[in-house]
Amino acid sequence: MTDNHPPTLTDISLHQKSRVLSLSFSDGHQFDLPCEYLRVFSKAEEVRMTDRPITGKEAVNIERVEPRGQHALRLVFDDGHDTGIYSFATLYHLGLNQEKNWQDYLARLEAAGYRRDAPSPGAALGGASVRLLYFAWLAQLLHKEQESLVLPASVRDIKGLLAFLRKRYPDRERYFQDDEVQATVNKQFSEPFTPIDDGDEVALVLASPTPPAGV
Repeated sequence: MTDNHPPTLTDISLHQKSRVLSLSFSDGHQFDLPCEYLRVFSKAEEVRMTDRPITGKEAVNIERVEPRGQHALRLVFDDGHDTGIYSFATLYHLGLNQEKNWQDYLARLEAAGYRRDAPSPGAALGGASVRLLYFAWLAQLLHKEQESLVLPASVRDIKGLLAFLRKRYPDRERYFQDDEVQATVNKQFSEPFTPIDDGDEVALVLASPTPPAGV
């Protein structure tokens, strides 16, 4: 891969609840890039020309993703920033170098005396009160169709919720493996990193249409 011939961008998914833009490229690379990361690394002139790091973007979100020509996207952020054009090569390199770029950014914030004490993009604070809905075979296995729970503070996303449910229902642990269950949050399809907030409705159904043994 060269800057002149980057892999083709094959799929784009904007997860606004999680504040994450998921990108897939033709060479198999997949990146989940937080909106904050994309905002502070914008290639717009007003961002590139400042000596100080961009701050206060912990909760920024992307409102729209617009194609620009055959090899670029314009990202429209909800703080009014809409002049950043991201070539596919730029997005690819932001994905490849995400960890290093982010650590460098945090070091610049520290040097500037800015305290970034917000949770990572998409992370809930924990202790959320949620309504869980169980469908089809999963409802039969648990002998219930719904329940209301106050989650531990450590449960912040779908992946954490499934881990919590494996401990809550040890005799049904295998049905709460990440690849065994599908989840929606407030009737929207979720990813493992989708955050869970207070008052959310989370629906769970087994991924396989075949009834489990013993049902």
